Amino acid sequence: MATCTLGTKLDEQVIDGAIIEGTNRFLLHYNFPPFSVGEVKPIRSTGRREIGHGNLANRALKPMIPFDDPDFPYTVRIVSDILESNGSSSMATVCAGTLALLDCGVKMKKPVSGIAMGLITDEETGKYAILSDILGDEDHLGDMDFKVCGTEDGITACQMDIKINGLSSERMAEALEQAKRGRLFILNKIKEAMPAPREDYKPFVPRIVQMKVPKEFIGAIIGPGGKIIQEMQRETNTTINIEEVGEFGVVDIAAANVDDINAAVAKIKAITQVPEVGETYKGVVKSILPFGAFIEFLPGQDGMMHISEMEYRRLESFDGILSVGDEIEVKLIAIDEKTGKYKLSHKALLPKPEGYVEPERKPRPSGNGNGGNHNGGPRGNHPRGPRKAENK
Repeated sequence: MATCTLGTKLDEQVIDGAIIEGTNRFLLHYNFPPFSVGEVKPIRSTGRREIGHGNLANRALKPMIPFDDPDFPYTVRIVSDILESNGSSSMATVCAGTLALLDCGVKMKKPVSGIAMGLITDEETGKYAILSDILGDEDHLGDMDFKVCGTEDGITACQMDIKINGLSSERMAEALEQAKRGRLFILNKIKEAMPAPREDYKPFVPRIVQMKVPKEFIGAIIGPGGKIIQEMQRETNTTINIEEVGEFGVVDIAAANVDDINAAVAKIKAITQVPEVGETYKGVVKSILPFGAFIEFLPGQDGMMHISEMEYRRLESFDGILSVGDEIEVKLIAIDEKTGKYKLSHKALLPKPEGYVEPERKPRPSGNGNGGNHNGGPRGNHPRGPRKAENK
């Protein structure tokens, strides 16, 4: 009984060895409980048999899983539970694992099957017989246990155990040819059951969307102490993982349904979006002052909307019109060249009233701010002479 589970990048196996470090996206567990061979004994930790057989099945299936496809960001786990054994349970794991992958919706490059070949020889006469799909007794009394796995085009993994001094190349070639016929027979049976992978994943398989963002936005998405990304995951019921690759940040978004993924994608796009003059945004009122309101029109981006930019009619205050927390659609009308502050307008999105005339703006005085002095000179240099002399 083979079970296939698909997970996110966070489910990868971390490899931290003495001479190798990395991650592994394919895990295969092979369980051989005592009841499968009619024995009664306690089930203890993994033994040499489980490790060896599981490794063979792992090597047979892994090359055919599309880990090199950017549209397949999943971590794959197969668990094989041997329910009854009177033959090659490792080859049964390969065949059942292929069916589980296809049924789960994994677009395998090619299906894989496996078969165990045996050999019986008579040393006196030199006669021999090559056996296909050996049983337990044939494995025990025979001279060879030769497991061969592969697709219709070639071998992906093999393993041999012999009890004689050697094997001639002719017998080896004959065994391989006989194993190929057996593999193709089994592959046809697999195709009868599952002609192709499922068009879509099962409903309970997590959907994963991958997107790239410029590297400088990674910190903005994560936020201080992970605050932004944790809040985003909580609000959208998603799992988000970010990895820096070259000049980009690769973002994996996983969720149980498409709506949650779309919500997370929209939030990330908003964070990485560069404000542009003339664009329209949906913002939230953060604070209100007598002269205007501060509005967060993008995550982490605030702009000021002057009270005159709320409506075409003159307003004395925002009372009864706008409150903190309200959502409002605004247009970015300007970015201050010196300060970089954003100027927003709601009025620019409203239709002009009939007969409306834009009020004439009074020019600002061009002096240096010293009261009524407009000619740029010091207070004492009045055109009519010094002030003291005039008073006299």
